[in-house]
Amino acid sequence: MAKTELQQTKKIEMKTKEQEPPLKGTLASVFLLGFFIIFSWVSVYLLYLHRL
Repeated sequence: MAKTELQQTKKIEMKTKEQEPPLKGTLASVFLLGFFIIFSWVSVYLLYLHRL
């Protein structure tokens, strides 16, 4: 009885691992978006300082 429960939990764990979407390029996309936002804020701030 314990073996069948153990086998069922292993099957469930394997299924969840197989269903995860690939995350290739996600970190790079987040970094690019972050750099773009930071660049935008800095450029607007510098433009504000320049016009004072």
